[in-house]
Amino acid sequence: MKILGVKVDNLNRSKILEKVENFLSENKFHQIATVNPEFILRAGKDQEFKNILNNCDLNIADGFGIKLAFWRYGKKIKCRLAGIDLMQEILRLASENNLSIFLAANSRGLSNWELTRDAIHKIYPSLEIDGKNFDFSVIASEEKQSPRSLDYARDGKDYIKSFDIVFANFGAPYQEKFLNSLKNANIKMAMGVGGSFDYLTGKVPRAPKFMRQMGLEWLFRLFVQPNRWKRIWNAVIVFPIKIIFNKYNG
Repeated sequence: MKILGVKVDNLNRSKILEKVENFLSENKFHQIATVNPEFILRAGKDQEFKNILNNCDLNIADGFGIKLAFWRYGKKIKCRLAGIDLMQEILRLASENNLSIFLAANSRGLSNWELTRDAIHKIYPSLEIDGKNFDFSVIASEEKQSPRSLDYARDGKDYIKSFDIVFANFGAPYQEKFLNSLKNANIKMAMGVGGSFDYLTGKVPRAPKFMRQMGLEWLFRLFVQPNRWKRIWNAVIVFPIKIIFNKYNG
């Protein structure tokens, strides 16, 4: 279904993983997005981002706010899967099938690609992993100046093509636009993972499971990362208000 004009696939966990396995078995590009309230709000202001989301091969519901939106429109969500959980499943499948990984990391983030690689290798030591630390400030600045023509991946793009799976942690909408610029490359799967690198490296702790299940992860993140208050406000206050006052449009 669509929430404020953005597609969200309503699949159970087994169907999601089945699709992922199928993507990894095909020799063509697939893009996955883990859609949360912030994505939907940003897409309302960024048509290019909305178009990319609506053309992704799989859009996973990520965030308790998405579950609330389904309730609001009289639907029942079958599975809410966080980006970090899906990334871990993809890493498992990559290890089982000898697939290679490229990590596109924000050079100004907490976890560069090398730290993330080392964290993954503690679990899957034989995985082929490489990556690059991209200057996020340059990406954001150039995207604002020329959002439709900017080729985020022009630096090292041919090298990235040689990997089966690409993960990017720039945050929305930059990571999705970056990954979409790789379209038609020899990549089986591309996925924006937001803060997942930081969870893997332990730079940022995850909320306790009971808080995640109750939809209170935002409260934990506000305590751990108070500088995220504006993003949390949008997800917890602005998004529900928009959902309440907007009719379901398919």
